[in-house]
Amino acid sequence: MGCFCGKESLSVDGRRFFIKQRLGEGGFSYVDLVEDAQTHKTYALKRIVCHSKEEEQVALQEVKIMREINHPNVIPLECYSMHEVNYQSKALDITCELFLVIPVYKKGTLQDRIDTLRLKGEQYSEDQIWTLMMGICKGVKALHDHKPPFAHRDLKPDNVMTEEDGTPVVMDLGSAAVARVEIKTARDASSLQDLAAERCSMLYRAPELFTVETNSSVDERTDIWSLGCVLYALAFLESPFESPYQRGDSLALATMAAKITFPENSGYSKKIPDTISWMLKPKAEERPFIDQVIERIHSIQHEEENRV
Repeated sequence: MGCFCGKESLSVDGRRFFIKQRLGEGGFSYVDLVEDAQTHKTYALKRIVCHSKEEEQVALQEVKIMREINHPNVIPLECYSMHEVNYQSKALDITCELFLVIPVYKKGTLQDRIDTLRLKGEQYSEDQIWTLMMGICKGVKALHDHKPPFAHRDLKPDNVMTEEDGTPVVMDLGSAAVARVEIKTARDASSLQDLAAERCSMLYRAPELFTVETNSSVDERTDIWSLGCVLYALAFLESPFESPYQRGDSLALATMAAKITFPENSGYSKKIPDTISWMLKPKAEERPFIDQVIERIHSIQHEEENRV
């Protein structure tokens, strides 16, 4: 299997892994390709760097959700461990690192595939779009069905991996949280709005997370908005709010207005724009819940099967 002499290794939950290469990094974490020293199987190792006790709690929330959700369309957790920092790191105000070992998906993300299609001047077939959406929605349903319900809050093509057989897998639960929140004070509103600005991607963020109002509430239908944007991206290869974003317009205002334009002569049936418009309601209470979305997609797929 080759010699790993001199290669960096680390221990996670009593298992030894060798670091092979850096796969990527985000605002709060790094991802490395690692190999299990015993089985030689490869995994992704997500390192979450925490700078405070509050960040530690957020990181541990991700672990908690991954351990409690067991579904083929949600990324599983192989093992994890928390590591206190050494003396030198404390100069950087780092309190700890959390190591999460997760599967490697060689086919990459849906965003990778969307980028490839755009470069080639191609698009998904309508059947492929509904199949992908059904899988993503089933993963989201697993989060929403938890007691209490969890919301992902950062659903986007970048956060959906694909298995070798094309099965979509919802990943990156670092933004996930208890879905139903009562906003009773200005401080509650400010706190949630700041958290959303930090962790929820603008192009897929629900309007109620751009401007959080006092004496209001949010629930899991923040994810339904994001799913509507994901459906648009699968069909038209970009977020429905890409144009106002590129112009430098206010995305908060653009989402509140929810004036969605659909490309002409896309080759798709009216079911795609109709379903997107049904999900992208600026008022959360007018949006469907995940079970209704799944039922609608199932009905569309059933119609298509009968037509064939």
